[in-house]
Amino acid sequence: MERIAEEVQGSGLSEIFETFDKLRANEYPNLDKYGHVYLDYTGGNLYSRWQVQQHMEFLEKEVYGNPHSTNPTSLRSTEFVEKARREVLEHFNAGDDYYCVFTANATQALKIVGESYPFDHKSHFLLLFDNHNSVNGIREYARRKGATFEYCPVYLEDLRIDEEQLHRKLVAAKHKQNKLFAYPAQSNVSGVKHDLKWIGIAHENGWDVLLDTAAFVPSNILDLQTVKPEYACVSFYKIFGYPTGIGALLIRKNAFEKLDKPWFAGGTVSYASVTMPEFFLTDNQERFEEGTVNYLSIPAVRYGLEWINKIGMENIQKKLSVLTGYLLQELQRLNHRNGKPLVHIFGPATNDRRGSTVIMNLFDHEGNKIDVGMIEQKANEKRISVRTGCFCNPGIDEINNCITSEELSLFYSSKGYTHYDRIHFLGKMRGAIRISLGLMTNHSDCEKYLEFCKGFLS
Repeated sequence: MERIAEEVQGSGLSEIFETFDKLRANEYPNLDKYGHVYLDYTGGNLYSRWQVQQHMEFLEKEVYGNPHSTNPTSLRSTEFVEKARREVLEHFNAGDDYYCVFTANATQALKIVGESYPFDHKSHFLLLFDNHNSVNGIREYARRKGATFEYCPVYLEDLRIDEEQLHRKLVAAKHKQNKLFAYPAQSNVSGVKHDLKWIGIAHENGWDVLLDTAAFVPSNILDLQTVKPEYACVSFYKIFGYPTGIGALLIRKNAFEKLDKPWFAGGTVSYASVTMPEFFLTDNQERFEEGTVNYLSIPAVRYGLEWINKIGMENIQKKLSVLTGYLLQELQRLNHRNGKPLVHIFGPATNDRRGSTVIMNLFDHEGNKIDVGMIEQKANEKRISVRTGCFCNPGIDEINNCITSEELSLFYSSKGYTHYDRIHFLGKMRGAIRISLGLMTNHSDCEKYLEFCKGFLS
């Protein structure tokens, strides 16, 4: 703790930490009231009292109806949905270059791209090993339509992109007509920030880019006038906790018509007929907003963005950088009496080009991995919220646990389906522990987690 205090003092950070302590006490009182150590911000952010109060006032103020009409209540709902849409685009500095499609979550946003991108036998889909399963699943759309797909590896040592291989793959597919490259701005597992320069390099070689920003935007600004992916997915509860069930697909307007929607539904068509099998899709973002949008919750996105902007992304980044650096350093100091390390951190062991998500495993004094399920159970007993498993990112788990393609081929041809079936079949304990710091993480949370880990020392 002294190291943090020293870094904060004399660096202009002490005021930032004091401000966050006041915010935590006033706006997030249940954390300390119930003794929670919340270290799962990549799983979901926390919401403030102010956000809920603002939304409640909004709901109590007027009568709101289904937006798909011109009656007074419908028009009022439409007005607030469109205000939220404009503020989302402004937050990401999209200018007039992007559409904002409201979705149920980031996964639905990705699904829109998967089902609508013009995959065929002349198309190619390139993914990073470090992708969420909601991105990995798009390969099934590509495969079923006859497109080819492949993965680019990341380095075992720090889980960063193998730049030489990625460049080679981006240059090699010149004969393909439609090419889509998908990768995360920040890993949802390791916290690695993958360089956004690859968007420009991909464009130079004729690729469209799908950028997964779900883990990136809670503590970083995405400037769409600087980096210009064709498609980017967003999950709002990961930024500011409330409301859940609202995400967005940001579509660059010059790539909008490339998405060929395979069906129509209520809200997505300007006209459809049953006498003739014909229809006209709407010519803006509503084309992809199936049915009725969540018109009572979407306005709450405005309050979430306002809250984050009041706090300031720069302040969030500074605080998290100090706390993450401290935890990384202290975790790697933990050794058993015989000198063997307790903690192995996967990916970057320093703050260099990384976010505040840390993945690790704990080992006993003989060097055996301690079961992550047991660790999570003990954490639960102490009201410490961490996350264990593979985090919907099988590529990173397979790299970290040295699972070969031959082993996986044998497994998928077997009849084992559960987590423990996999462990038994492969003879390897998969999964890891993920802690993710965020908006209201403080010094005390870090100290309590370190003390928890020390409980496994011998």
